Amino acid sequence: MLTFGIEEEYFITDLHSRRMLSEPPAAVLAACQRAIGAGFAFEMFQGQIEVASPVFKASREAADYLATVRHNLAESLGEFGLGIVCAGSHPLTAWRDQAPTAQAHFECLFEDIQHVARRSVLCGLHVHVQVPAQVDRIAVMNEVSPWLPLLLLLSCSSPFWEGVPNGFMSYRQAACDEWPRMGVPEHFEDWAAYQRYLALMQRVGAIKADGNGWWGIRPAARYPTLELRMTDACPRLEDALLLATLFRVMVTHACGMPRPGALFTAQTRWLLKENRWQAKRYGTAGTFALDDQGTTGAAEQLLQRAAQRFQTTAEAMGEPLLFEHALALLRRGNSAVDQLKCFADASATDADAHAGLQAVVDRLLAQSRGDL
Repeated sequence: MLTFGIEEEYFITDLHSRRMLSEPPAAVLAACQRAIGAGFAFEMFQGQIEVASPVFKASREAADYLATVRHNLAESLGEFGLGIVCAGSHPLTAWRDQAPTAQAHFECLFEDIQHVARRSVLCGLHVHVQVPAQVDRIAVMNEVSPWLPLLLLLSCSSPFWEGVPNGFMSYRQAACDEWPRMGVPEHFEDWAAYQRYLALMQRVGAIKADGNGWWGIRPAARYPTLELRMTDACPRLEDALLLATLFRVMVTHACGMPRPGALFTAQTRWLLKENRWQAKRYGTAGTFALDDQGTTGAAEQLLQRAAQRFQTTAEAMGEPLLFEHALALLRRGNSAVDQLKCFADASATDADAHAGLQAVVDRLLAQSRGDL
């Protein structure tokens, strides 16, 4: 069984104003560090924090760990009148109000990426899955990449930006497109081609000697893993765990193939980019290319194609109900659907749009601490 790890990012949120904190007091950050323990990490903005999990062997380990982290954070922050929102964007955050974290790594990013970095008040779900040493990670990446839009559409949780619906179900992914080397990765034939790319980018000064791309899927630089980065942070922990398991199943399936990624072509990448657009713009309501013959279908049909390909692997990994659970999420609606419905319902009873946004934040706070 391939090992894996999960990274979640959170917005520290005032329970009264429902706004993200711009400059949390030192005591608040110290409480977060105690609540998370060794997995605590600062993020680009002072009002954001990250948890980087230990290495897991089973889904139950991940569920127990992240449930404990979220519970501990809610308890510790509650003493300060604060909570956490785990979502791709915060409905009541103005990016201009956010204070960058004063660490060298982040300062370099803000200096290099400028206004684009300052606007990136966003939270993602990252999943690392081990790839055996004898397997080419780029080949596995090529095999798994066409399914990124499916993972994204299930995760969409950023339909608000600067206090208004932004027209995207994952505005986070739209914002990511402003960065260099984000989104859909370049097409590399194999590990050797990827190494040539990195060497060239380093020679021209585009990336540092130990640098990497920020694509939605990439070989991790520090670990022998393939890393999923495209997915939005998920308010409901069970959704985050479902996405992590789907990705693990896909990577496991690819690692067991004699020639993973052999059918990935330029045309495959064209369709991948268009499907990603549908996912970030429309989420579960998108229309997706199902093959290169012009067949299109709804998200449910895309999920059915995934189930046909990966169900046997899921069963072998002890996850026989994985695609039933994914279908239930799809039919229920992702977080973006849930947030927009909450906003519409609240706005129908109160003409004040701000009150509607507060209702959405209250719902995200409750989901993030496991109450809903």
